[in-house]
Amino acid sequence: MSGFIDECQLNVRGGDGGAGCVAFRREAHVAKGGPDGGDGGRGGDVWLVADRNISSLLAFKDHPHRRASSGTHGQGKKMHGAGSDDLIVHVPEGTVVHDLEGEMLADLVHHGDRWMAAAGGRGGKGNAKFLSNIRRAPSFAEQGEVGEEQWLNLELKLMADVALVGFPNVGKSTLISRISAAKPKIADYPFTTLEPNLGVVRVEDNFEFVVADIPGLIEGAADGKGLGHRFLRHVERARVLVILIDLAGGLDGTTAEGPADQARVLLAELEAYRPELLDRPRIIIGSRADLIPEDLAIASTGKPSVTSDGLELDISVSAITGAGLPRLIGRMAEEVRGARSVEPELDGFVIHRPIPEGIRIEREDDGSFRVLGRSAERAVALSDLTNLEALDFAHSRLKKIGVDKALARAGAKEGDTVRIANLTFDYEEE
Repeated sequence: MSGFIDECQLNVRGGDGGAGCVAFRREAHVAKGGPDGGDGGRGGDVWLVADRNISSLLAFKDHPHRRASSGTHGQGKKMHGAGSDDLIVHVPEGTVVHDLEGEMLADLVHHGDRWMAAAGGRGGKGNAKFLSNIRRAPSFAEQGEVGEEQWLNLELKLMADVALVGFPNVGKSTLISRISAAKPKIADYPFTTLEPNLGVVRVEDNFEFVVADIPGLIEGAADGKGLGHRFLRHVERARVLVILIDLAGGLDGTTAEGPADQARVLLAELEAYRPELLDRPRIIIGSRADLIPEDLAIASTGKPSVTSDGLELDISVSAITGAGLPRLIGRMAEEVRGARSVEPELDGFVIHRPIPEGIRIEREDDGSFRVLGRSAERAVALSDLTNLEALDFAHSRLKKIGVDKALARAGAKEGDTVRIANLTFDYEEE
């Protein structure tokens, strides 16, 4: 089973709020003790937090549910229930969060970036909070609010300074294994690499940069052919692109295209996927020079060259013999330094969507009316509607926020069905 997962679904749910308590003061020598029920505690929120110590989304593959703890209920003597701690869910740096409709919700780029995925429910008020001049002994309390719940699509885009891009089996895995401590799977058949590999390269002055070995691209990758989208998204955040061209292409059967055709196809796929990728610094190198004696001689000098079909190469290398690798590492470091100096750091962002205020009425397909709005939904969700006094209080809250008038303006008639959250009732004109 693969140890690297770069996309998954996650179900998050905030903790439920604790219920308020119905209690009355009962003590010796205290006449007519009033209500003293405490409030319930709030449920915990669920937060997604970027963590540099996590490399993939594997933890969510078989266990996609994350739920925060609920608050405790209130008690007598105005003892409030304890609120629950928030649940922190660690995800890799570079995780992008979408809803099920594909709309982006958050982009967690840097270590410590955080986003609230599900809010915990508010605790219900105890009956002590409903004491008033006209309600001297309230016999009801609020229920705890249910925590938010939603399914999310998580997508990981690797954070690398350099991305190795090339056809399958052109030597990307061998190259990254020679210039870093990465140990990718290497074999003599196409698509050996089915998941990206990261390696850290360190040069003499302790300058470090991260190189990503992107699984082989093929023509049509930008349209999704050969899992192209899953591979290409890991190129998006690379500061420098290294295009590997198989100098033995067409000779040993591993790559049918010649060097110039390989470059044309690869650059066309990058442009079709994200046109701005062609504006990134890039190095075009000839790979597997050891298979052609004259190219190996050029690789040993580290000088630019031109292939027989006219493709200009910045460097020719052989990952087997090591020819040209010092020159390549130096060029990579040079380009990464330049890119870091002129480009601002990628900032993670969260799209904030304020909860709409007020209420609105929608007509359902069966002719009933649906009341939408957080204030209206809370009025019925937090109230214990099996208690007549609580039901009367809920109705007064709905009337206060204008639900009755809104229904009348929407054309509601006597006997029409009205729905608010999970509550269904018949509309009655005053």
